[in-house]
Amino acid sequence: MSPFPLNAIKGRVAETIIQELFLAHDFNVFHYGMERSVPGIAQLTRKTNGPVNQRIRTMPDFVVQDKRNNRLHFVEVKYRASGAFSIDDVGLDYPWPHAFFIVVSKEHIMCLTYKQLASGKAITPTCTNLLIVRKDLDLDRKLIVEFGQVAKRFFSGV
Repeated sequence: MSPFPLNAIKGRVAETIIQELFLAHDFNVFHYGMERSVPGIAQLTRKTNGPVNQRIRTMPDFVVQDKRNNRLHFVEVKYRASGAFSIDDVGLDYPWPHAFFIVVSKEHIMCLTYKQLASGKAITPTCTNLLIVRKDLDLDRKLIVEFGQVAKRFFSGV
């Protein structure tokens, strides 16, 4: 199997884990990314260039709504075997400045906002940017640990 399909599968599994984590917190979860909003467009954008293409390719994966306060959040999910993610992976011209980047690895579930990434913060295997310590999303620590264990079980075997 070529690396692209395997990496795409890992990314979708990470997205599913995070989607289920938000659903377990009784959030509304809306698919927003290009793959789900406009089926087939991912293949089209591989063959074209330009600002519209770039905007479509950078659409966050989800919009999540916290039913407790009706707040909406953009969420972009990334799987990284290395556990590392920085502004270099996104670019300073990222058009969704309010997005949360949730990075799933077999060891951790980490989270930074785009604004934090743009200010120079990064996710590394040893950083303290764990999703479990974010106060702005107000997620239950125990559930985050449970879903982290699911990620560890799945990603340890691939």
